[in-house]
Amino acid sequence: MEIFKSILLGLVQGLTEFLPISSSGHLEIFKVLLVYETGLSNNILFTLILHLATSFSVIVVFWKDLKKILISTINLKKDENSYFLKLIIISIIPAGIVGFLFEEKISNFFDGNLVFVGSMLIFTSIILFISDFKANTTNKLNYPKSFLVGLSQALAILPGISRSGLTICSSVILGINRELAAKFSFIMVLPLIFGSFLKIMIFDEIIFNQEILSSYFFGFISAFISGIFACKWMIVIVKKSKLKYFSIYCLTVGLICIFFYL
Repeated sequence: MEIFKSILLGLVQGLTEFLPISSSGHLEIFKVLLVYETGLSNNILFTLILHLATSFSVIVVFWKDLKKILISTINLKKDENSYFLKLIIISIIPAGIVGFLFEEKISNFFDGNLVFVGSMLIFTSIILFISDFKANTTNKLNYPKSFLVGLSQALAILPGISRSGLTICSSVILGINRELAAKFSFIMVLPLIFGSFLKIMIFDEIIFNQEILSSYFFGFISAFISGIFACKWMIVIVKKSKLKYFSIYCLTVGLICIFFYL
């Protein structure tokens, strides 16, 4: 039964990580609905494993771009690929600082508090609605803008706030080209996810058993496969300015969460 729940949660993560409706928020909702409990530390690890799976989805979808960045870095080239890497590094600074300083407080938000999740989904809804009316441009990213987008990623650590939605919307509001905004949003999270996963594996006390390992495995595979399709779909959605429909969805789910939990 737990394996089935893990597969379902993996599908939820894979689809909602890239669609602007908050993967962390939906995971908390479905954990409550499915009564999925493994203890706080293992609960956080499972969430990280699902995020790790969707990170590999990003690697598959953007492999050509990541390969160019890797080659430029190894060869110490000063080109657009190495510049993109510098922008990524700058963007992860805010979330890295927030995660390091407020890790324990952030963990407390991942306890099935659907009123909080619902409130943050409504916040996401407002941002999505506003950004969808911003005209597309050909503007590029620079260091200040990448840092500002990084601030939005730091805020999106909270469950219910869509990381992809907030980072893409903040980029669009800052005048960044929509396609570039989507690519930057999906790639910028990779260092944070891999770093968080290594940290929790090295420093946190995790209790494993056969059932948990099986659940983690099937959840990972489910999130990875669904993530590939959702990532490609989201790129098309952003270019066509269809985020307002997800705004309506987030508003509806947010209100339902608050209404039924109170």
